[in-house]
Amino acid sequence: MGRRAFVEQIMGLPVSVHVRGPTAADPSVARAVEAVFAELRALDAVFSTYREDSLVSAINNGEQVDHPLVDAIIELCAQAGERTYGYFDCRLPAPTGGTWFDPSGLVKGWAVERAAAHLDGFDYYVSAGGDMVVRGTWRVGVQDPIRSDQLITVVDVSNACVATSGGAHRGSHIVDPHSGRPARDLLAATVIGPSLTWADVYATAAVARGPQAIAWLAGLPGHAALLVTGDGNLLATPDWPGPALS
Repeated sequence: MGRRAFVEQIMGLPVSVHVRGPTAADPSVARAVEAVFAELRALDAVFSTYREDSLVSAINNGEQVDHPLVDAIIELCAQAGERTYGYFDCRLPAPTGGTWFDPSGLVKGWAVERAAAHLDGFDYYVSAGGDMVVRGTWRVGVQDPIRSDQLITVVDVSNACVATSGGAHRGSHIVDPHSGRPARDLLAATVIGPSLTWADVYATAAVARGPQAIAWLAGLPGHAALLVTGDGNLLATPDWPGPALS
C-alpha cells in the first residue's frame, strides 16, 4: 500500500498531511494537498492574531470589518460560549486593558476541518498542532504533556477528528473566562468527535473548566475525552477508545 507525506509551516506550526492507498502516488493527491495548504494560508491571512494585516488585527485596532467568514466565526464563537456554559470565550483580556477578539481556540480546528475537505475520497489524515482530521482508520498517539518525547496512549481513530488543548507548548495560554485567570488545573485535554471545529472548542473549554469537565464531556453525544490533571493523573470518559498508557 502506497503512502505519501507532506508538511508545510502554516499558522505558526507544522501542518502535515498523510495519504495512503493505491491512489497515493496519483498526481491528484498532490493537487488536493496543495489546495489544503493554500486554503489554510488564506484563512490564516484573515484570522491570525499575529499578523498586523489580518482582519482579526483590524478588529482589535477598532476598525469595522465586513466579511462573511468573520461573521461566520463570530456566530460560531457565540454558539461555543453557549455549548460550553461560558467556558469558551473569544474575548480575552488585552495587554493594555479591556478585551480583544481572539477566536484562535475555534478557528484552528475549523480551518483544518474546512481545508481537509479537499482530500475527501482519499484515505488520509491532516494534523496541525494537536488537531487532526482522520479519514479511514489510523493509529493516533496522544503526547504526554509532561514528557514531550513520550505518549500517554495510542488509539485507533476511524473517520473522526481529534483535538488536544493545553499548555505543553505555549504555556498557560488558556484563560478561565469566569475567573479571568490562566487555567492550570489541567495539563491537557484530548477530545475525539465527528467535527474538528467542536472537538477543538470542547478541548479548549475543558482546560478552562478543569478536572470537573470530565462529567460534562462524558455527556456529549458522540464524543470521547482524555484529560491530564496538573499532577499527571489521567481522567477518561467511559467511551474513550482504549486504555491509557502509564
